[in-house]
Amino acid sequence: MSIFLIQGLSLKAQEVIPTYSDYLVDNLYLLHPSMAGASNFDQLRITGRTQWFDVEDAPNLQTFGYNRRVGEKIGLGGIIFRDENGNYSKIGAYGTFAYHLMFSRSTADLNQLSFGISGGILQHRLDASGFTRFDPIIGASQSDIFANMDVGISYYVRDLYFHFAAKNILTVKRDLFYSDAVPDNMRKYLFSAGYVFELDWNSNWSYEPSILLQAREATSEIVVDLNAKAYYQLDNGKLWGGLSYRNSFDASEYSSAGDEVKSEQLRYLTPFLGVNYNRFLFGYTFSYQLNSLVLSNSGFHQITLGYNFGESKKRYDCKCPAINN
Repeated sequence: MSIFLIQGLSLKAQEVIPTYSDYLVDNLYLLHPSMAGASNFDQLRITGRTQWFDVEDAPNLQTFGYNRRVGEKIGLGGIIFRDENGNYSKIGAYGTFAYHLMFSRSTADLNQLSFGISGGILQHRLDASGFTRFDPIIGASQSDIFANMDVGISYYVRDLYFHFAAKNILTVKRDLFYSDAVPDNMRKYLFSAGYVFELDWNSNWSYEPSILLQAREATSEIVVDLNAKAYYQLDNGKLWGGLSYRNSFDASEYSSAGDEVKSEQLRYLTPFLGVNYNRFLFGYTFSYQLNSLVLSNSGFHQITLGYNFGESKKRYDCKCPAINN
């Protein structure tokens, strides 16, 4: 049992803020530091995520993020988060500086290159007070505090966009748990791209196919998201929704009693929907595991609430919802 627990903690510890589907519900800054201040409004975003309603002490995550533009080229932001998984928990805070370069001659045309860097302080904690037996591998309740950094770059040219982020770039010596359970290298790389288009210029509908690629350096694990999103323009906002499919290229082995060893890749299907009304945002995502071996079939539920502050800055002649809020 200790082996399986340590393996789970090791995988969990490689994440700082886990990469879910926040970026699909207008919360790109949570993944990409280069998006701090990129929008024409200052943004407040709050998320709450719960997994497996029918499982006690199931994983849950809460985030609070705010970002804004200062002057013409500077973006600033901050994120606070809390992540729990049974006896294991994480809390942390990040601050972000971004710089935005505009290459187009006209303010109506979007051609923007953005750079961002985030620094954070984090605490990981294992609460062993409720354990009925002492495990020398895990030890007693303990915690550690450490710092890390993210860097990123984003490029928007009218309706086409690209993002790249390197997360947890510092190598951190960890004393939490067993020395081999939590790797020093928690680096993860994200690349995403997408395009927003209309089939009819007189239509209220627009469409956004996109892709997100994740790669973890320590484990060589690669995960891809394939996404389709649609928007319907309203007088005072927009309705939107879509579907995301996540697939890992690495398989985990398992076996039932008396059965041969099998392997299975992690696969999620995530429908999502939401609305922007005036300056308010509401988004909901539901992730369902397609694997045959799961702890629960109740899925993962996440709600995102948002508000756009300040005076509207430049609006560009493009269907670029992450910029033109």
